[in-house]
Amino acid sequence: MLVKIRVVPNAKQNKIVEEKDRLKVYLSAPPVEGKANKALVELMAEHYHVKRSQVTILRGQKGREKLIEVDNP
Repeated sequence: MLVKIRVVPNAKQNKIVEEKDRLKVYLSAPPVEGKANKALVELMAEHYHVKRSQVTILRGQKGREKLIEVDNP
């Protein structure tokens, strides 16, 4: 499954908000040294009830607009 995401780093808490064509993901992690990407993968794995290894960032490693893939068993 492919999911479009808009990331908002340095938020007060981690949460996911559904928008029309994407998810808006608020992360408490800062956007430095890959911390926000790591937190995003962990949060999405928890949200979709899969392992972290089943969540891959396909596009947007350094930007706020991301495309992730979630492998469902």
